[in-house]
Amino acid sequence: MLPQSSTRYAIEIVPFGEFGDPRVVMELAAAAEAAGWDGLFVWDHLAYAWGMPGGDPWVILSAAATVTDRLRLGTDVTPLPRRRPQTLALTLATLDILSKGRVILGAGLGGVAQEFGAFGEPEDAKIRAAMLEEALIILDGFMAGRQVTFHGEHYTIENVTLNPLPVQRPRVPIWIGGESAPALRRAARWDGWVIGAVNEQAEMVKTPVQLAEQVATIRRHRTIDGPFDVAMSGCSDPGDRSMVAEYADAGMTWWLETLFGLRGSVAINKARILAGPPAV
Repeated sequence: MLPQSSTRYAIEIVPFGEFGDPRVVMELAAAAEAAGWDGLFVWDHLAYAWGMPGGDPWVILSAAATVTDRLRLGTDVTPLPRRRPQTLALTLATLDILSKGRVILGAGLGGVAQEFGAFGEPEDAKIRAAMLEEALIILDGFMAGRQVTFHGEHYTIENVTLNPLPVQRPRVPIWIGGESAPALRRAARWDGWVIGAVNEQAEMVKTPVQLAEQVATIRRHRTIDGPFDVAMSGCSDPGDRSMVAEYADAGMTWWLETLFGLRGSVAINKARILAGPPAV
């Protein structure tokens, strides 16, 4: 397993209600950097489709980039089937330039079918999985600076090269979300895996043993060299070092401290940020 010293710590914003206000997240991002956190990740939902106000993650992350210098910035996760890959490629490149190479793309097929069906887009998970696979290939080609020609079931691209390119080479890191067997196999082909382990009551719902089993499955399927991150969201108290250490021993490399309205007010969540990471 990876040594505990490799663990990094981020805040994870659930951008619903007042947490979807980019001005609020700018304040929280600045506080996180000052308190020694390593990253800021934002959920990507069209929550208004089911009656919840929320903010756009890319606007929020861009705002956070302007008030930080060190935090890694990413989504966990962006449902690629409702993003045109050619548009997202330019968004990623632009944000990576703005942040001087700090972007991470968390990608998945989307967990709320209503956010597709309400707009006449496919709810079927198999169709969305196929769209995700095609979009990942396209994004990889664009961000690597290759001339992309692609004829798939869902996307067609004719001889296009992305310009400008992201700062990070060969591309922005890609972490895959989900814990189904296909999702774990998909994660093994990219740069990381991101998974939720906490419920709405801020209770941990995944044990270190369960996490270790899933990490082992990914590693069995991994055929390429290079760094691989395991990012897990959870809720901790400032003194929860032993709890976080158990997950680090199980293979976690990023702890994502989940901040959301049901956990308390913005002020209460900010206080948790200022208390610092649950360093192991």
